[in-house]
Amino acid sequence: MVQYLKTPLSRSDLERFLEMLPGEPAELVREDNHFKQLGLDIGDYQSSDAVIDLLMEHPKLMQRPVVVRGDRAVIARPSELVEELL
Repeated sequence: MVQYLKTPLSRSDLERFLEMLPGEPAELVREDNHFKQLGLDIGDYQSSDAVIDLLMEHPKLMQRPVVVRGDRAVIARPSELVEELL
């Protein structure tokens, strides 16, 4: 387990996650109250670069948990999605 708020992820870590995750890059962004308080619009975060820039500045906005196995990853919400990796 990586505690990414204590040990921030690098740009290359985030690039790797986005390469391994199915779906669109914006799915890695957590649209919670913090996102809304910052006045952000998810439409601005459709590219990998935009998502990475956002998460480098605001790591709390990363959707979690992300589970990695080999060269594949899933955002484990709901937790049953982890079964896809097994």
